[in-house]
Amino acid sequence: MKQVTILGATGSIGSSALDVIARHPDRYALHALTANTNFEQMAKICQIHRPRYAVMSDQQSAEQLDKILSGSATETIGGATALDQVASDAEVDIVMAAIVGSIGLMPTLAAVRAGKRVLLANKESLVMAGSLFMAEVANHGAELIPVDSEHNAIFQCLPMGASAGLAEKGVTKILLTGSGGPFPDLPLKDFEQITPQQAIAHPNWDMGPKISVDSATMMNKGLELIEACWLFGMDEANVEIVLHKQSIIHSMVAYNDGSVLAQMGKPDMRTPIASALAWPQRITSGVEPLDLLQVGQLDFEIVDENRFPCLRLAREAFRQGGTSMAILNAANEVAVASFLNHQIKFTEIAKLVEATLLHVVPNSSDSLEVVLEDDARARKYMNQLLVQSNLGS
Repeated sequence: MKQVTILGATGSIGSSALDVIARHPDRYALHALTANTNFEQMAKICQIHRPRYAVMSDQQSAEQLDKILSGSATETIGGATALDQVASDAEVDIVMAAIVGSIGLMPTLAAVRAGKRVLLANKESLVMAGSLFMAEVANHGAELIPVDSEHNAIFQCLPMGASAGLAEKGVTKILLTGSGGPFPDLPLKDFEQITPQQAIAHPNWDMGPKISVDSATMMNKGLELIEACWLFGMDEANVEIVLHKQSIIHSMVAYNDGSVLAQMGKPDMRTPIASALAWPQRITSGVEPLDLLQVGQLDFEIVDENRFPCLRLAREAFRQGGTSMAILNAANEVAVASFLNHQIKFTEIAKLVEATLLHVVPNSSDSLEVVLEDDARARKYMNQLLVQSNLGS
């Protein structure tokens, strides 16, 4: 029986993970579930899944949750340090890192430093502090398995257990597929009128609002490119983005003998979650098998970076190195939040991120303190831009 902690249980990845785990009560038990402020949803989840601990990073939300769960078998804990605690508890075997955004970095690192099997869905951990993060994985003997559908697909297409020295194993290229979100064919002249409601309406995937907007701008694919470079030790020039609107092939790996291995499946996060939970074994996920005859055909296109400038920005940030990637991520988080709050236009997300990258001078990413400082500097400058443009604060 493996004990599991889910960081970010109320999000879309957390919900999918809970569904998979509930299908295998003989294999997995829930040690802890965590959330930020949504104590009402957390209460419903705890009443169904009965974890040992329920953690709210907001203390007031924890108090509200404790009242609802009074008398239950679940103990409520509050505060940011509590996330680190339940990610590193000695009893825990597996930690699902599903918190969206930069706030997921520290508890994910806590799990790594405790030598856990970490199922990584929080791509920002690697985008912000890739070299430091991977060094901690090696130093503490943690087992890192990607959960993002693209990176899990790559993981499955590599030689068993391979995560470094891929060129020696014949790998020549990684091909990350992207659907293009809701707007792969929308005329560029109409991009300024895109609303938050339109941007979060992904045609294939059921995701949270922030990730959905990132998919619409394809910043999500830019962040995934950076993540892939750190995870698999690949040079940025050997990671190609391919537009694949059906979201059936989740990514591919090219080899020096001319082979290209692809992982396919329905666009449902329960498949990569089940793969990561049970690796190297296989378990049922609740996802119906893929019927290729029903799919009919698979299409691929070159990505137009004039349509999706965030991809270019992500590549440039990786090439520049240091804290550039943390600055990119911080600026994007502020810009996406402003767009979702109707403060800026869709097209201004990339423009503001680029302005921040040009203004905020990056430093060497030798320490976590410097990474976090530059993350804060980028957010401060972004907010100044918003105020100066009378777009919000």
